[in-house]
Amino acid sequence: MASSRRRHATPGRIGRVGRQAVPRPRVIMALLLLLGLVCMLLLDGYLRAEVGDDQRIRTGASADSVPDDVLEGGPILSFPGGTARTQSVPDKTIVLTFDDGPDPEWSGKVMDILDENDVPGTFFLVGSMVSRYPDVVRRMVDEGNEVGVHTFTHVDLSYQSEARVKREIAQTQLALAGAAGITTTLFRAPYSSKTDAIDDYSWPVYERLGAMGYTSVFIDTDSEDWQQPGVSKIIKWATPEDGEGASVLFHDAGGDRSETLAALPKYIKKMKAKGYTFTTVSGAQQQDAAAASKNGASEDEAAVDEAAVDGAVPPGPAQAGGTGSDPAQAAHRTADTASLWEGRALLAAVRVAEWTVPGLATMLGVVGVAVLGRFGLMLVLARRHHRQRNRRRFTWGPEVTGPVSVIVPAYNEKECIAATLNSLAASTHPIEIVVVDDGSTDGTAEIAESLGLPNVRVIRQENAGKPAALNNGVRQAHHDIVVMMDGDTVFEPDAVHQLVQPFADPGIGAVAGNAKVGNRSTMIGAWQHIEYVMGFNLDRRMYDLLGCMPTIPGAIGAFRRQAVLEAGGMSEDTLAEDTDITIALHRAGWRVVYAEHARAWTEAPASLGQLWRQRYRWSYGTMQALWKHRRSVTDRGPSGRFGRVGMPLVVLFQIVTPVFAPLIDVFTVYAMIFVDFKASLLAWLAILAVQLLCAAYAFRLDREKYRYLLMMPLQQLAYRQLMYLVLIHSCVTAATGGRLRWQKLKRTGEVGTPHVGAS
Repeated sequence: MASSRRRHATPGRIGRVGRQAVPRPRVIMALLLLLGLVCMLLLDGYLRAEVGDDQRIRTGASADSVPDDVLEGGPILSFPGGTARTQSVPDKTIVLTFDDGPDPEWSGKVMDILDENDVPGTFFLVGSMVSRYPDVVRRMVDEGNEVGVHTFTHVDLSYQSEARVKREIAQTQLALAGAAGITTTLFRAPYSSKTDAIDDYSWPVYERLGAMGYTSVFIDTDSEDWQQPGVSKIIKWATPEDGEGASVLFHDAGGDRSETLAALPKYIKKMKAKGYTFTTVSGAQQQDAAAASKNGASEDEAAVDEAAVDGAVPPGPAQAGGTGSDPAQAAHRTADTASLWEGRALLAAVRVAEWTVPGLATMLGVVGVAVLGRFGLMLVLARRHHRQRNRRRFTWGPEVTGPVSVIVPAYNEKECIAATLNSLAASTHPIEIVVVDDGSTDGTAEIAESLGLPNVRVIRQENAGKPAALNNGVRQAHHDIVVMMDGDTVFEPDAVHQLVQPFADPGIGAVAGNAKVGNRSTMIGAWQHIEYVMGFNLDRRMYDLLGCMPTIPGAIGAFRRQAVLEAGGMSEDTLAEDTDITIALHRAGWRVVYAEHARAWTEAPASLGQLWRQRYRWSYGTMQALWKHRRSVTDRGPSGRFGRVGMPLVVLFQIVTPVFAPLIDVFTVYAMIFVDFKASLLAWLAILAVQLLCAAYAFRLDREKYRYLLMMPLQQLAYRQLMYLVLIHSCVTAATGGRLRWQKLKRTGEVGTPHVGAS
C-alpha cells in the first residue's frame, strides 16, 4: 500500500520524511547528469575520431579547374587580394614540417633534436590532439617553432561540407588559443602532398581557406617515414636535388616514430654539411619576398609577396599582427580574449572527458562483472534454495497451527478493501483480522464493517501514516505472530498458513512472502510482473541462503510480535519502513527467511507516473534505511554480520550497480552508432540472452507462464531505463538532502480474490 501521509520530519544526513514534495529541479538534475554523461562520451569519441569519423581519401581525380601555375608552383599557396599565389622555398633552405601531432611521446623527442641542432620546425597540428596535449603545443611555440592547422579530426576536406570545413578549422584554432594563446594563418590539409596533387575537389577548399586568410602549405620532398622504411631511405627521400630548397615532410605522431628520431639528426647534419640552412614556413616566405625585391620584381609582385608573408586576412578570431618580433613565427596571431577563454573552456571540457570516460569505462567493466556475478549467484543459490525447501523431508519443525493476527492498514481503499478482506476470510489458517483505518475519507472503514465477516475488527485513528497504523495494529493484536499486508492485496487461501510455518524455528523473527502482480494484463503490469518474479523473488531466495534478507515486502510479511515491539515498532524515520524493520531484526539477532509458497496478489501501479512515484519512494526509502543502520558495518555479533554481508550486497546490487547500469546501455548505443553496429548488437543480445535465461528459470521456480517473457526485450529498452532514472533521481535527492512525502496511488480494485495456484 502506498498511501498519502502526513509525516514529521526528523534530523538525518540523508533527510527523513517531510511534508514537502521533491521539487522538480531534482528531476531535471537527474536528467542533466545523464545528458552530461552522453556529452562527455560524444566529446571523447569526437576527439578519438569515432564520432563523425570519415576515412575516405580521394585519389585519381582530375585537376581541370586548378590553374597551371599552381600545379607547377611552389609549396606555399596563398590568396592575397583574392589571387592564387605560390611561393617556393629558397635554394639551400630547408623547411622541416611535421604532421599529425602533437604526441605526448614523440613530439617532445623531435623538439629535443631540433633544439640540440639549433633548427626550427613547423608543426601542423591536429586539433583533437592539441586539446588533449596542450602542454606539448605550448612548448612548441615557446621554443620558437611555428605551428599550423591540420584540421581537428584529420579528415579529407574534399569530401566535407563547407560547414564541416569551417568547423574543423575553427575548432583547431580554439584549441590553439586555449593551449598557447595564439591562432595561426598556416594550414595543411590531411593526405595532401605536392601542389601537383591538387584536384578539382580540393581546389575549392583551398580557395575558401585562402579567402579566409590562410596560407596552405604543401611539400617538395616526403621522407615517407610513416612507412618505416629504414633510416637510410628516410634520409634519402627527404633530401632535395641539386641544392634546391624544400618543404620536407616528417611525422611526429601517428605511430612508432623511432626511425624518424634516428633519421632526423643525421638528416640535419647532412644538410648542414651541404650548406643548407633551416627555417620555418614564415621564414621561407620572408626570404622569398626579400629575394623578389632584391631581384628587381615589380612593385605589384613585391606587394603580393609581402601580403602573402603577412598572412593577408587574419583567420578566424585573431588580432592583426604576429605574436612577437620573431619572423620565424610571423604566421602566429595573438588570440583575442573571447577566443582565449573559449579555447580554455574547450581544453577544460576535454580534460574532464579524458578523465571521465576512461573512468566510466572502468566502472562499466566493474558493473558488467557485478551484473553477471549477480546473475550467476542468483541462479546457483536460487536452485539450491528451491531444492532445499522443496525436499519431501524438509520441515521447519512442528506444524504451526495456532491463530495469528493479520493487520490491514488502510487509507482510502474503498476500491480494494472488500476483495482484501474476502480473501482473508477464505484463509485455511485461523486468523483474526485487524483493519486499521488511517483517517480514510472515502468510507473504507464502513465498507469493512458492512461485510459482516467474522473475526474482523475495525480500528479507526486519525491520519498518521502507515507505520503508525501498523504499530497500532501490533498493539491491538491478540496473537504472538502478526501478518502485515497492504490494503490493496489479496491472499491465496493457504497463504497465511504457508507464511507462518517457518516460525516453528524459534530463531526466526520474520518471514517474507511471495508477492505477485495481479494486474499483469497491461504492458506496464507485465513488465512489473517480470520484475517481481525475476528481481524480487529470485533475489529473496539468494538473500535467504546468505542470511541477509534486506526487506520483508509490505504486501505480505509475517513477524513475531515481540520481536517487532523490542525493535521499537515500525519506524517513521524512513519511507521504507519494511526495510527498516527487517534490518533492525537482523541486527537484533533474528533470522529472516523467504516462504515461496505463501502467495499474495497486489495491484501494481497502472501508469508510468504512479510507477515513478512508487519506485522513487522505495529506492529513496531504502537509501534512508541503509544510512540509518550504517553503524552495523562496524558492529560485532549478528548486527555486524549483517552489516558486513547484507549491507554491501544491498548497496552493490540495489544502488551502485543500477545507478551505473545505464553505462551499459549508453556505451552500447554509442558503439552501435559510431563503432561497430554488428558486434555491439551481438553483445547486447548476449546480455539479453543471459537475462532471459535467469528470468526463465525464475518463472520455472514460481510456476509462471513463459509467455510474459516475450515482453522482456521491450522491458529492457523502456522499463529498465525508467527504473534507472528513478534511482538516479533518488540519489540526487539523497545527496542534496531533499524530503519526500507519502503519495497515494490510484486504485482500480481489479485484483480480485485469487484461485489456488492462480499463477
